[in-house]
Amino acid sequence: MTADWWPSATRASLATRAAMLSRARVYFACAGVLEVETPQLSHAAVSDVHLESVPAQVQGQGPMYLHTSPEYAMKRLLASGIGDCWQMCRVFRDGERGRHHNPEFTLLEWYRLGFDVNRMMDDVEAAVAAMLANLRKLRPAERLTYREALERHAGVDPATASAEALVAALATRGIEVPAGIDGDRDALLDLIVSVIVGPALGRDRPTFVHEYPASQAALARLIPGRPWPVAARFELYIDGVELANGFEELADPAEQRSRFEVDNAQRRRRGLPVRPLDERFLAALEHGMPDCSGVALGFDRLLMVGTGAKRIEDVIAFPIERA
Repeated sequence: MTADWWPSATRASLATRAAMLSRARVYFACAGVLEVETPQLSHAAVSDVHLESVPAQVQGQGPMYLHTSPEYAMKRLLASGIGDCWQMCRVFRDGERGRHHNPEFTLLEWYRLGFDVNRMMDDVEAAVAAMLANLRKLRPAERLTYREALERHAGVDPATASAEALVAALATRGIEVPAGIDGDRDALLDLIVSVIVGPALGRDRPTFVHEYPASQAALARLIPGRPWPVAARFELYIDGVELANGFEELADPAEQRSRFEVDNAQRRRRGLPVRPLDERFLAALEHGMPDCSGVALGFDRLLMVGTGAKRIEDVIAFPIERA
């Protein structure tokens, strides 16, 4: 008889999880943000080269995918006029397993109309403090630009450093560059952030990193008038753990389609499957989406930093191996 039917998290941990979810609901209810639910299945898949969708087959529907986030569906709601909204949902990302990763995890995502990226960072800081109440008191967050964070913790200027200089910065720390990315500046910058910069952030207080390179804008608007092209995008770190990724949202349908096509071109170059675009999401942008900012926050990871858990399986009932 196998013993892996047993949950990996204790009852106390699951009770703490339930209490944190309750505090999230109180926070958004007090802020007047509507709780919504959107489908976990979609006819489209994420095109981001850093994410892989889990395929699904539904009779009569053809190929479908489990969502990696509820972003596109929630933006369709925004375009319909629903106003500020949030949801807590299960999301799925293939190939992700580790101390902070499980292929199925819980994501908290919300959108606020009329908020710029700075006001959204304020909202994230307040929401995190509310959810961690009775677990951990945090100092006021610091804010670093992406450029400041890499110069401080990796000694490289992402605006000017060549791919060769980035490889050298990794090599001096004994970090081997995977085959095929040695000439790809964005891939090298991602590696530097994941293994050098990120683990150093948020150690004595939460840290927001903002003004990401325009080439890493994802679904964020670009910020005009900066010395180098940057996007209105931010990430939140606590204890060296990336917790949240937020944008001042791109609402231009032509620009969004172009970015999806660039993603798929990169997928072809890297030998990754090309993904079908979410035409319903693009149609919603054509209809018109209000100015807003949004953020996706890893709920399991937030619980980890609140409780001091070392592994994601300590805060979820059943990791993928016991599913």
